[in-house]
Amino acid sequence: MYDKIIDKNNPDSALSVQEAIGKKPSDVNTQYIARLKKRREISVDEYVNGILNSDRVMLSQAITLVESSLAAHQQKAQQIIERCLPYAGKSIRVGITGVPGVGKSTTIEALGVKLTRSGHKLAVLAIDPTSEKTKGSILGDKTRMEELATDPNAFIRPSPSAGSLGGVARKTREIIILCEAAGFDTVFVETVGVGQSEVVAHSMVDFFLLLQLANAGDELQGIKRGIMEMADAISINKAELDPNRAELAATQYRSALSLFPQNENGWKPVVFTSSAYTGSGIDKMWDTIMEYVAQTKANGHFYKKRNEQNLRILSESINSTLTERFYNSEFVESRLEKLKQEVLDDKISAYIAAQKLIEGYFDNLTK
Repeated sequence: MYDKIIDKNNPDSALSVQEAIGKKPSDVNTQYIARLKKRREISVDEYVNGILNSDRVMLSQAITLVESSLAAHQQKAQQIIERCLPYAGKSIRVGITGVPGVGKSTTIEALGVKLTRSGHKLAVLAIDPTSEKTKGSILGDKTRMEELATDPNAFIRPSPSAGSLGGVARKTREIIILCEAAGFDTVFVETVGVGQSEVVAHSMVDFFLLLQLANAGDELQGIKRGIMEMADAISINKAELDPNRAELAATQYRSALSLFPQNENGWKPVVFTSSAYTGSGIDKMWDTIMEYVAQTKANGHFYKKRNEQNLRILSESINSTLTERFYNSEFVESRLEKLKQEVLDDKISAYIAAQKLIEGYFDNLTK
């Protein structure tokens, strides 16, 4: 039919027919796969050199390896991370949390642009436990940070896909190392502000910022004490909507924080109002972060906290590796379902079943 309307031999024809169209889809796919296989594999040295030279393409591809679940990719990713580790650790890591709608993306955009304009290089990462269920990401919509997304001194990366919040956390920590090795001197870690994501984010940052809204007299209702205890600063955001109510909320938070025990690092959490829309409070936000860094570096708690975080990562890595190997072993896989049913049938207690399985697993390793 198309031969009647398309002249294949006419060079001036507006339409042309590609030869591949006349082939079977299976043949086309086979050729495409063959071309992919011919592509030269990037070496660890090339990845590392690219990252150290601030090559954003190499950085992105290395992060993709970190996020991959393929064993070969993970092995290469760990080699890259190990090589980059001596060049990491020099950034200021800031955690930013708050409930949906509090204005995190807008605040990150305003503060981020301020930093890049003053010569800083900023990486924005995310910890999003909801991505596990929705397959989405709190940083998936970069249109919320239009200027920062196109800023040559900024790098935005959505939440890594992983089977658990712990998996997301591990990958995010590794991505921080790569970003720091690439020369980013400031790293923002955004969290959606639900579940345990704040705890995880707090475990990998130097400074933790909590964004809150001024809600009709209920400022302190519904907020978990643990989150307030983790916060190094609380910003009452969107203050332009009702400045008086925002100031009232800030006063209430200051009063509440005064009842908490003093932090070991000697820092007294700061409460202020902000508006990413007008720019009010954005300078105060960064000044507070820098004051915190200066104070904690002077008294040694900055580095003490980093060391404690690294030891916690070591412990978590041991636990996760042992757990993964335990459940993936043939011995456990062949016996776990039967033991589960025995527990459900009250033939054996859960504790005894667990001990029986664990002891059998280790006995099997020594055979």
